[in-house]
Amino acid sequence: MKLASLKAGGRDGTLVVVNETLTRAMAVPGIAPTLQDALERWDSVHSHLRVIYEDLNNNEKLAGIFAFDPKELASPLPRAYQWLDGSAYVNHVELVRKSRGVDMPESFWTDPLMYQGGSDTLLGPCDDIPLPDEKHGIDFEAEIAIITDDVPMGVSEADAAKHIKLVMLVNDVSLRYLAMPEIAKGFGFLQAKPATAFSPVAVTPESLGESWNDGKVLLPLRTSYNGELFGQPNCGVDMVFNFPKLVSHAARTRFLSAGTIIGSGTVSNKDKSVGPSCIVEKRTLEKLETGDSTTPFMKFGDKVKIEMLDNYGKTIFGAIEQTVVQYHYQKA
Repeated sequence: MKLASLKAGGRDGTLVVVNETLTRAMAVPGIAPTLQDALERWDSVHSHLRVIYEDLNNNEKLAGIFAFDPKELASPLPRAYQWLDGSAYVNHVELVRKSRGVDMPESFWTDPLMYQGGSDTLLGPCDDIPLPDEKHGIDFEAEIAIITDDVPMGVSEADAAKHIKLVMLVNDVSLRYLAMPEIAKGFGFLQAKPATAFSPVAVTPESLGESWNDGKVLLPLRTSYNGELFGQPNCGVDMVFNFPKLVSHAARTRFLSAGTIIGSGTVSNKDKSVGPSCIVEKRTLEKLETGDSTTPFMKFGDKVKIEMLDNYGKTIFGAIEQTVVQYHYQKA
């Protein structure tokens, strides 16, 4: 099943069910007005949403159907009670630290890294990336994320899997030249992490079929930068911590409310031939190989596209397609 949120309908959008091929959609106010509402009542509404999904796939003449247009969409959750981003691909962390000449603690291989990002404003899949200054080191980060229902504190990894209700793609925008000073303060990211963007649709794990296994998505994540393929590492390869582990880690000392988003961190493979999922990793590899980083960070007007195709070459989540634009503060 595939779900999305129209921008129309207020800050939490309007929930729509989308067919498998991402060509048709239908609002379902009689079942749930928003995705947040659906997640809070998942056990009672899931089967009804599933019926609409099957009807959309099999009947082109249903009343209320409209053409699917990603430009009309907000993030599946336009705002969320919680957005937690992990770093499940430890290869990425190790490379970046190595380029700075910093050793990586052994605990990073056994205890996930995770930070709490801003979730009050999340970007839609085709929204511009508004930022004030190119000198901040603008970077994209292609990731996978899951959305949970209510998760009890102390949930085990085995039980955490059943709380994963939806899967989606992420562009976790980072400002690299603001990150290092913030890390040095020892109190986490803030200014280095502007608004995050998510894919047009979120899908239920079972709809991924065999590509969802052991809490991982076993498919490449394709990133194109200014029209050229940048990288396509496989999300199921070199993922040290699967999503049930990340959920269990996040819930160790707290309850997670329905609508909590948990990200995988930048997808990264040890196989360099598949390419990276962010500019900083490409710059890191350049520095390790030649002694100098040559790929520049993003400029205003640069475009990024993040997409996942199934084994038949069909898009699963739709594409995140964004352009970096300059933001100018205007006094109200």
